Amino acid sequence: MTSTTSQQELVRFLEDRFACAQACTECARACALRASFVDPDGTTEQELVRRKGILCAEVCDATCRVLSEQGPMDEDAESAVRMQLEWTRTVCLECAHVFDKHPDAEDAAQACRDCARACSDFMATLG
Repeated sequence: MTSTTSQQELVRFLEDRFACAQACTECARACALRASFVDPDGTTEQELVRRKGILCAEVCDATCRVLSEQGPMDEDAESAVRMQLEWTRTVCLECAHVFDKHPDAEDAAQACRDCARACSDFMATLG
């Protein structure tokens, strides 16, 4: 492997890591906002939207913090990041599915899908 190749891989890794962190931030914001619009004493479906939105916001916020940490990534750290990304992707897709059934939640659902895609893209750079 040449130095240029490894430098290109490092740049792609950092770009994908940043894109994932940014998508997580956007998703957390959109989910928290969507959850805040739901009446806490509403229907069972409204409660599901609120709970999924809050969970997704918390998971995405935690993932963004993990991705923002700097330091070497040994095998254990990489494994932990991969598990965090998998969890985030799953929660985001579940949340998007719930938001799809709720009026005026299209933007939040799209933010969840974008985050899930960014997590998948970043996992691909982990190898």
